[in-house]
Amino acid sequence: MTDRPNARANTLVRRTPFPGSVSRAVVTPLQPSVVYASPSIETLHAQYEGRADGYTYAREGHPNATLLAQKIDALEGAGGGLITGSGMAAVTAAIMGLLGAGDHIIGADQLYGRSLRLMHQDLARFGIATTLVDPTDAHALKAAIRPETKMILVEVVSNPTLRVADMEGIARVAAEARVPLAVDNTFTTPLGYRPFDHGADIVIHSVTKLLAGHSDVTLGYVAARDPEQARAIYDFAVTTGLTPSPYDCWLAERGLYTFALRADRAEANAAQLAEALAGHSKVARVLYPARADHPDHARARALLGGRFGNMVSFEIRGDEAAADRMVQAMPDLAFAPTLGDVGTTLSHPASSSHRGLTPEGRAALGISDGFFRVSVGIEEVELIIADFEAGLAAV
Repeated sequence: MTDRPNARANTLVRRTPFPGSVSRAVVTPLQPSVVYASPSIETLHAQYEGRADGYTYAREGHPNATLLAQKIDALEGAGGGLITGSGMAAVTAAIMGLLGAGDHIIGADQLYGRSLRLMHQDLARFGIATTLVDPTDAHALKAAIRPETKMILVEVVSNPTLRVADMEGIARVAAEARVPLAVDNTFTTPLGYRPFDHGADIVIHSVTKLLAGHSDVTLGYVAARDPEQARAIYDFAVTTGLTPSPYDCWLAERGLYTFALRADRAEANAAQLAEALAGHSKVARVLYPARADHPDHARARALLGGRFGNMVSFEIRGDEAAADRMVQAMPDLAFAPTLGDVGTTLSHPASSSHRGLTPEGRAALGISDGFFRVSVGIEEVELIIADFEAGLAAV
């Protein structure tokens, strides 16, 4: 009699197979399991040797990450993409998975702020040399190539100044030099540009942004055309634990279902906001690739197929104090260093993404204390414009 309660407790902790059903779930199941049980040693060997599909330990892969990767693969025309714990984890996995001490990487000089920090401060500690060049000038990039150059990393549309890279020229230079070309396609998204269709070797995304679209996940994606490079990136990510959360993957997959709809609406709103800002007396300049006054407008038209995105940058006629007055006069609009949310968000690069640069470094990129980046959302555009009119009145 005294053993029976223990027997019942032991029964509770034993795992029970999920109930079978002749019907199937419409919504993708969330699978938070960290480990997966194999029926035999031989089965485990088969999984690790690639003779059988399956999961062993979530750091090495899990079903929700696989499903999300497959959907982004389909958007990018890729295969075997890897989901990581953040966009920067994807950037890091690509670089550190393929480069080592003595190698050299060329980066665009207007990469995302943390990518620039990685280039400026961190890679040197691992013996990797870096050179930053203007991505709108393929000749400058060609001149920067060395015998030890092992990667070129660019963004199609730069953050936050929205310059459009000379992707045709860069791809040609990379191919001639046989240097892998990695493209961060976060801003552009596969709706505007598919790097693998234009000669890229590696594609990177911050899934956190427009792909997931609701500011409730932190994820990255990286895919390599060459299977050996893909394996090296995967091995580095697994070894260093750049693991994505199953719950975040599940949420991001849900976000992808409305990705195209959200992107269309936000892009239409962005074009109208850019026009409204350009006509305001307190705005010194507006950067939006669809506008004829954008420095890379012709290239954007040729490269992006009419998809100019949801990002708008502008500069007010004023200093940081004036910029702060504008922010405080817009309490209903999220002032936050992010992009790609369903709602419009406002970012001040000098105090957030690019605060690690010197004032001179920011000035060289065209980022003043009055410079703002807007991630335009899917609200009624009249509401968005009214917010900015109220903010600019405070300037």
